[in-house]
Order: sequence, then C-alpha cells, then structure tokens
Amino acid sequence: MFNKILIANRGEIAIRIIRTCREMGIKTVVVYSKADEDSLAVRFADEAVCIGPANSKLSYLNVPNIIAAAEITNADAIHPGYGFLSENAHFAHTCQKHGLKFIGATSEQIIRMGDKATAKATMIEAGVPVVPGSEGIIESVEEAKKIADKIGYPVMLKATAGGGGKGMRAVMRPEDLVKAYESAVMEAEAAFGNGGMYMEKLILEPRHIEIQIAGDQTGRACHLSERDCSIQRRHQKLVEETPSPFMTEELRKEMGLAAVKAAEYIGYEGVGTVEFLVDKDRNFYFMEMNTRIQVEHPITEQVIDYDLVKEQIMLAAGATISGKNYFPNLHSIECRINAEDPYNNFRPSPGKIEHLNIPGGHGVRVDTHIYAGYVIPPTYDSMVAKLITTAQTRKEAIAKMSRALDEFYIDGLKTTVPFHRQLMDNPDFIAGNYTTKFMEDFVMDEKYADS
Repeated sequence: MFNKILIANRGEIAIRIIRTCREMGIKTVVVYSKADEDSLAVRFADEAVCIGPANSKLSYLNVPNIIAAAEITNADAIHPGYGFLSENAHFAHTCQKHGLKFIGATSEQIIRMGDKATAKATMIEAGVPVVPGSEGIIESVEEAKKIADKIGYPVMLKATAGGGGKGMRAVMRPEDLVKAYESAVMEAEAAFGNGGMYMEKLILEPRHIEIQIAGDQTGRACHLSERDCSIQRRHQKLVEETPSPFMTEELRKEMGLAAVKAAEYIGYEGVGTVEFLVDKDRNFYFMEMNTRIQVEHPITEQVIDYDLVKEQIMLAAGATISGKNYFPNLHSIECRINAEDPYNNFRPSPGKIEHLNIPGGHGVRVDTHIYAGYVIPPTYDSMVAKLITTAQTRKEAIAKMSRALDEFYIDGLKTTVPFHRQLMDNPDFIAGNYTTKFMEDFVMDEKYADS
C-alpha cells in the first residue's frame, strides 16, 4: 500500500480523497493555487504545496510543478480526482516515468478511450452496441454529406477531442449541414486545438445512463450498476440518480454486461464509467468512457455501501476484484449545487459566503469544500456542493431531497438551490418522465426564489 498520496486537484474531490486516505492510514499532500490557499483541502491535508497562480494552466494543469511537488514531499502515488489532468495520458505517462503510481487508468487506456472516434472503433471491435455513424474522423464536409445521407437525418456532429458540449451540433436537415460542420470545427479547434469531427445518428428522446465499472490489473472487471444522468443543461449534468426510473431488470443486466465487456476488452484498470444513450424503446448505444472517478459517484456508494475512492486506491496498489457485480438496494439522488443564478440563465455567481447552513439528518449527505467566510473564486468550476439523499424508495428520496434543500442556506451569492427545489416538485420529474431534452422547456418559477 502507498505511504503518501499527492492529490492533484482541489475543492470537494480533494477533501473526499483526503478523508478516505486518512481512514486508510495514508499520508496526503495537496497541491494548490494561490487562489486556494484558504481552502479546506489545504487545512486538512498532511502537507500542502503551492504550485502556481490562480490560472489553472499555470497551476492545476502544470505537470512539471505537480511532479516536482510529489518528488519534494516523497509521495509515491498521485490521485488526479476528476477534471484537470484526470484523463490526461501525458500526465499518467509522466507519473509512471518518475516512479509515481497514477491512481487511474494507464496512459494507453486513456489514449484508447479518450478520443471518441478511437473509442467507438474499439467498442465495435469489442461487440458493444454503438450509435450508427462515421467509422472515424470525417475528412471534409463532402464526406460528412455522404455519411449523413447514408445513416439518415437527424445527425449529430461531435468533436473527437470534445467534452462539455463543445464542438457538438445537431443537424436536422441536409441544408443545415455545411454551416453546422464549419462552426463545430471552429469551436473544437478553439477549445481543444483539434478540429477533428465524427458523426452519429441523432437519437431522439434519449436517456443518458452510465454504468459504473471497476477493473483490476489482471484484466478482470465488474460493474456497480447504473446512474441516470439525463437532467442536463448544455450537456452539463445537474441531477443524477440511481437506480434509473427508466430501467428494467433485463435492461440493467444487458447494459451491465456490455459495460464489463468494454472494460475487459481493453484490460481496464481502476474505476470509471461506460456511458450509454438509451432510446425510448430501451435500445442502448455506447457513447463514451470516462477513465476516472465521476462527480456523481456518491450515489452509487450510498446504494451499495461501497467506497469507490478506497477501491481506486486499492486497485492501483494491485488489489484484485472478485468479479461480483453489484445492484442497488436503495434509491439515491444527487443535486449539484452550483454558484450560479438560475433566474439569470444560470450565470456564474462567485463571491464570499456570508452565512451557511448545511442540511443533515438521516439519509442526507453533503460533499462540499465551502464554509462561512469562504470566497468562491471565479477561476474554476462553479460547483460548491453535492447534496445527496438516500432512502428505501424514489418517492422517499425525493421528499428527503425537498426537505434538505429547504435547509440548505448559502448567503452572499446566488446558487442553484431554487432550481433543484422546483425540480423536486415537477410532476414529470416525480413521475420519472424525463430525457436529456428536459431542460429545454424548463422555466424557473419566481415562487422558489427565496429557497
């Protein structure tokens, strides 16, 4: 087992890792930018090293500085959390080159699954269902026209190096293809330095359902059931739950087996997710693989009593899995609380937290890094907390979430608490009747403004 782990991240995930390491008797080092010098992660870790200014390119994405911090503190492993360098093959390889265990997938696996076009080709080889589309990168707009005509409209253009919805365009009609293709390429080049595009058939009324998987260094994998991530805004997840209200026992078994097949085909090491689009007829198609811990991992932990961060560390240290698959026996919902104004097009709302009340009680979990007096910097992701409720049934989990949201008080800035409180009263959400298009028709009600 590792003696000391350096955490190459910030915020709630850094604290989450610190807590598990402390329970396991492992020392921790946290790296931080000057903007985060007053963070709880800096206070809670055994050691802390400043690696640069607020700009993430000069700090949390600064590989030489992170490696240097690991070397001067004698860390023997690095946990990347999520975001930043967590799916960066160069970083994983650099860790290995310097004798540091990267707690996550190998650099080869990240390369294989990080590029969406390559990942799709790999899944076709593995026999995992994929959305019909191009076999690789589209070389020209003329080729895009031919592929769209072959698979039929509507189609979706996607940046092969994409993420967060950038470089994506839905094309409903042939006459819209050229403009959509050109704008998607430009956006992808600006965001990722890579304008490569591929095309898929656009699945109408889709659900976004992911399967949590874990794999050891022998090539064996298991799954830990599903999470429904369909409530999204601009391809950013807002709410997740498990089990999915759309799931059947047969579909869960089929998707779980497909996810394990995907993981074992590449000999996947660590925890990660295989993400699928599921159409209205419950046909499912591989979308992508996330080779890291997910923001929404707590709901899986809650329904199967399983510490996924501990599992990450154990697998990185060489532990093997039994091969047993896990299924939920409770219901859990996670609401991402962001420093955003839901009444003003979710505009970012950084600032100082003047007063704070965090909800509690049976079945309520809050993963957060904030405290009264803390200043939310404008530099990073706007998420300030994850509110998780768990109960015997979905109805009870929703009721518990409504109560917990009523108790969640963050004074000094705008947050998405009112949005989530309204969502818990929404008849379609209560009925489990939602898709990834849900937010397109969602309108904030002023009566929730004081939530």
